[in-house]
Amino acid sequence: MDAVRLIVTSRRALAGSEGAPEILTEVWQAQALAQAIGSRLAVFGPPELRGEALGLTELAGRGCGVLEVPDLAEGDLRAAQLTELGDARQSLMHLGGLLGEVGIALVGMASASDDETTYWQCMEAIDAADESRDRVREMLRRLADREEGLPEAG
Repeated sequence: MDAVRLIVTSRRALAGSEGAPEILTEVWQAQALAQAIGSRLAVFGPPELRGEALGLTELAGRGCGVLEVPDLAEGDLRAAQLTELGDARQSLMHLGGLLGEVGIALVGMASASDDETTYWQCMEAIDAADESRDRVREMLRRLADREEGLPEAG
């Protein structure tokens, strides 16, 4: 399945999540998808994105690592369904939106949490989602610079 379709599916699932376990599962799914997209961009994407894509892969992996691995049925891992990136710009724009929504969902969970462990888990996941989104923004900037024919900044 292409990246944009998987991202849209993740956004809908996150928006429809109710309760902490379901939200955390969708956050984990989103981070795993960001990791898969970063990996794919690092290998097959435009050369000017490869360094940032590797960074995205690492950050999204950290985002998965701070959360418990959800108990998913076979075939439910969206990241494993990624078969093509499609247009890099479109994929990155949608991914940036998803990561923003992940951050908002985590802020809501952290604010409502009475459990200190869950609170800190959310805070670490918020940091990872924020940093991942920053990488996505940087890749979009580099794509825009390339299209405008500007030299790549350091």
